[in-house]
Formats: sequence, C-alpha cells, structure tokens
Amino acid sequence: MAHSLHSSSSTPATFRSNRPDLVTDAIRSAREDLAACFRMAARNGFEEGICNHFSAVVPGHDDLFLVNPYGYAFRELTASKLLICDFHGSVLDGEGVPEATAFYIHAEMHKRLPRAKVAFHTHMPYATALSMTEGDPLIWAGQTALKFYGRTAVDRDYNGLALDNREGARIASAVGDADIIFMKHHGVMVLAPTIAEAWDDLYYLERAAEVQVLAMSTGRQVLPVDPAIAAETYRQMREGDSESARLHLAAIRRQLDAEEPQYRH
Repeated sequence: MAHSLHSSSSTPATFRSNRPDLVTDAIRSAREDLAACFRMAARNGFEEGICNHFSAVVPGHDDLFLVNPYGYAFRELTASKLLICDFHGSVLDGEGVPEATAFYIHAEMHKRLPRAKVAFHTHMPYATALSMTEGDPLIWAGQTALKFYGRTAVDRDYNGLALDNREGARIASAVGDADIIFMKHHGVMVLAPTIAEAWDDLYYLERAAEVQVLAMSTGRQVLPVDPAIAAETYRQMREGDSESARLHLAAIRRQLDAEEPQYRH
C-alpha cells in the first residue's frame, strides 16, 4: 500500500552547498518529541503498517519539515531516523526518503497552512470507521468529543492515493480553518501549532471516536449534548489546553524513558 517517493531532487544532504544548521537544541528536542509520539502511537494501535505519517516544521526553518522515512513501522522509529525534507522533496538530513503520500500531503499542508506547524495523519481504527459512515463523523454526545466541538472539517471527495501535489493541495484546501479533518474513506489528520498539542488531539480524538462507536453499537439512540452546553464545555476544555498537552507529552516521554529509551537515539 505504501509508495516510495522517487525524486531527482532527493540528493543526499552531504552533497549540498549552503546547507542550513540542522543540529540545534531546538531541533534535537523536536526530533525526540516526535519520535516519542510515533512510539506511543504504536502502543495505542494508531498506526497501520508502514503507511501512516507524522510531520513537524523544523524549528527555525519554516520551509523544512521532519517526517518519518519510508519503510519503517512507528515502533521502530528513533529521533535520528527522522528525515528533514524541503517542499520540493529534497532530503536535507537523514537516510532514505519519505513515503510518497506522506510527502505530497504533508508538504502541501505545511506550505499552504502556515499555522499547521505539526500534522499527524493516521488510519487509527475508530476515527477512520467514523469517516466511513454517513453524516458528520462526531455526534457530540460524549464529553471527550467536545474538545473538538467546532474544530473539525470533512473532506468528502476521496480521490484515491495522494501521489501528486495536486491531491495534497486539494486536501489542504478542504481543511479550511479546522484543526481536525476527517478524510472520507481514508482516515484523519490532526493539525496543531506544537507536537504536544498534536499528540494530545490525536489521542483524545481516537478515544472520543472509540466511545461513540461503542455507543452506536448498542443499537440505542445516541443523544447529543445540547449545543449551548457543548459550546461552553468546549470553551472550558480549551482553557489551558496547551499546558495540559505539554504535560501529556511529558508523561509519555517519562514512560518511554523507563521502558523504550532507544526512541531518543
């Protein structure tokens, strides 16, 4: 299912002139945070083989992004294995190339939506299941779902694999002002200003979807929350959300430091 990116511009970084400084404390920290998210996503069953991808704009370089290399499962990834690419498909740092759909989707997301410093795309089962049903994916019936009230969009025009810039651009256009996009018949993407906030949204999105799927499976009517209460609960949840997300990421890093410290290498 996954496709390697074949690009004449994928010249090894060692042969480049005017190469930017990609060895800074901020970039190293971003690498470790992103690697931690890959590992914990694998633990939670959010990945699908070698097909899903996370990316983050490189600190200090808005035209470059970190992304996982083609051919690796999430649980194999480490900080040093992540690639740094530009928007033309050139790999400036790291061994290998990104998966083709990862490049075409994520490059266009970061280029066209500057607010999207981080983009996590998965086929995680419960959220993806809701992308396959009629109507809007979330019913706003569970408290956890209200974290996303008014923050979602739906890309209803599934066109197959994203194997060129045009499809990536189309998906980016479908996002609009949303932070979460359900991609019909495909999966979901979370956009955020920080790695911590992307992880927090990804985790709670799947939890919200899981509870909704379980409620729907009972065959009983699923009752949405009153819109006014939903909006107020969303406001309450979003107060301090960035700090809660930072602490959430710190918690998963502590777990990994104790159990899988190789993620940092």
